[in-house]
Amino acid sequence: MRLKTKNKDLEIVLKDGKPSAVILDIEVYRKMLERLEDIEDLKALEMMREKPLKFKKLDDFLTEYSPHV
Repeated sequence: MRLKTKNKDLEIVLKDGKPSAVILDIEVYRKMLERLEDIEDLKALEMMREKPLKFKKLDDFLTEYSPHV
């Protein structure tokens, strides 16, 4: 089965007459991944905004900070 989506070809692979896989243009796939990553980033940001901000004094931070260099 072959479908057309916004100037890109999309093929649906059938197994026993039922859809089992999709073959799509690599650019469409990359855009889908990018959008999924954006959604994940937005969800993480939303979770971070729910937590109260906690600040440390610079001296306290420098006392605890030990770079692994």
